[in-house]
Amino acid sequence: MTHIGVDMGGTKCAGVLFGDDHVILAEMSVATPVGGEAVIDAIVGVVVELSKNVQERPRTVGVGVPGLVTPEGSLRYAPHLFGVVEMPLQRVLGDRIGRPVRVVNDNTAAGWAEHRVGAGRGFNHMVYVGLGTGIGGAIIANGMLSEGQHGFAGEMGHMTIDRGGARCVCGRRGCWELYGSGTGLARLAGAPGETVTGAARNGDDWALGILHRFASDVAVGLADLVNILDPGCIVLGGGVLDPPEPLLGFIRGALGECLGDASAHRRLPEVRAAMIGKRAGALGASMLAADVR
Repeated sequence: MTHIGVDMGGTKCAGVLFGDDHVILAEMSVATPVGGEAVIDAIVGVVVELSKNVQERPRTVGVGVPGLVTPEGSLRYAPHLFGVVEMPLQRVLGDRIGRPVRVVNDNTAAGWAEHRVGAGRGFNHMVYVGLGTGIGGAIIANGMLSEGQHGFAGEMGHMTIDRGGARCVCGRRGCWELYGSGTGLARLAGAPGETVTGAARNGDDWALGILHRFASDVAVGLADLVNILDPGCIVLGGGVLDPPEPLLGFIRGALGECLGDASAHRRLPEVRAAMIGKRAGALGASMLAADVR
């Protein structure tokens, strides 16, 4: 039995064909196109090509997309996918592909994979935070995925941390993802995030100073999540944490400071780097699709 997971991001659409025990049998990616119909065509094309690697059709298809996704798999709003809005993606893909499809938020998918088989395994209360171009996440409560009344839980990047701050792509001002994402790191440094992390690994004082300041911006949002959700573990994923150190250590230290005096009277959550890597979204989407087949 095989399953396909697709991770539709702002720059690429990556698909993975999984076998038993989540073994990777094949994978491919294409550039993310502009416009709703083009996005559908890209996802269908990836599924068709991956399906050619096996004799029997994959049992299910899971698709992770950035934005507000309803429990029925409709993509209501996706600020990082240009030209995609109010699209019944799950229904349309199911009709086009001719087999069961489940569409979920991409960070929800990645968080579920990390909870089931990754860095958050064994924690009944876990928060996944994806630090990429923006910030998204997933909430695990009592061992179950908490998606909210309308399926939109986990859009933590749009918590306001500076009411007078810059305007976010969502239309609000001062969102956490403006400061604690890869975009925020590049803005703070005036250079690509990869340049900063690479220089920090070599002990560059300027780069280490930038990461210290950036860690504080990340920790501000994490402290709010700790106060609201009281997780046992926070798993940090996304390209900003590749590689995890030294930034992960800075974030751990800054989190205690951001929680103030209460940090001396409570057990802080473990803060871990994601384990699965760039395939987490595809794996989680395929797992969630298989769960409801």
